[in-house]
Amino acid sequence: MSRAVLLVNLGSPDSTAVQDVRRYLNQFLMDPCVIDLPWPLRRILVSAFVLPTRPAKSAEAYASVWRPEGSPLKVISQQLTDEVNDRTPLPVALAMRYGNPSMEQELLKLSALEGIEEILLMPLYPHYAMSSVKTCILEAERVITVHNLPQKLIVHPVFYKDPDYIRCLVDSAQPQLNELKNGQWDHLLFSYHGVPERHIRKDDSTGQHCLSENCCNRPSKAHATCYRHQVFATTRAFVQEAELPDNCWSLAFQSRLGRAKWLEPATDQTIRELAQKGVKRLLVICPAFTVDCLETLEEIGIRAKEDFIAHGGEELRLIPCLNATPQWAETLVRWLETCQPA
Repeated sequence: MSRAVLLVNLGSPDSTAVQDVRRYLNQFLMDPCVIDLPWPLRRILVSAFVLPTRPAKSAEAYASVWRPEGSPLKVISQQLTDEVNDRTPLPVALAMRYGNPSMEQELLKLSALEGIEEILLMPLYPHYAMSSVKTCILEAERVITVHNLPQKLIVHPVFYKDPDYIRCLVDSAQPQLNELKNGQWDHLLFSYHGVPERHIRKDDSTGQHCLSENCCNRPSKAHATCYRHQVFATTRAFVQEAELPDNCWSLAFQSRLGRAKWLEPATDQTIRELAQKGVKRLLVICPAFTVDCLETLEEIGIRAKEDFIAHGGEELRLIPCLNATPQWAETLVRWLETCQPA
């Protein structure tokens, strides 16, 4: 068998202990694809302004969603990997971009398997962004170069508008969508992870298209690496597949960090405004994530829910991510077995 597969997700601390969270945050935030400042400035920012206080707060957040088996992101990602392995003869491993198991150790293990000629890298992110897909590719290339691995690296393309992905997403949310159409819920909010606008401009291959007037609706090669365009495309495809009326949904961006200008509108502000406008029962779906994690379970499922109720809402329900559902695992297997080099 000539192909091995590495599934990659973001990662999480080894435990909810403050020292483990600090170690994880340091690795994550010192990645220039996450905080894209020169190394000295990035080091000062992270060491002086983030690591003194943020780890303790983040540890509390992780503890609120931690499972007996460990981090929800890692536990569910492993369940998905097991489901995929059960359905394909290809050797499939799981790695985390930050934390453990590391991409380096898993790539070395796959490379050591007999007869492997190529490694297919599958970042579990639907949309391209510097801080997700790009950093995974750069790390895989680094490991292969440093260790002089003989295998060819193939990267699975982003799948933000792939019909199979959209179908999985809609099918997984169908019970809640049926309730929405029947009037049991007032509104559906698509909440995507945010990115700084600076990242959008840096990834613009044309140097001038992204964030210009009506840019996401005008054809451009920049769309291949434009996170903003791609999340809009996912939303349109979802709405069309689910046959949702235009007046029952909206879109926002969560998880802002720092003072730079990020994509808008912000999820926290949008949720407050919806409550103040009379929305009482709110559904939230997070299609930027394929596996539930801190950003979905705690940021939306706990904090956003409390905020929504505090501003006049009555109930907020988080629609689960695709996680390890059989339909999603079967879709991944088809992609992994048929993906060809670009």
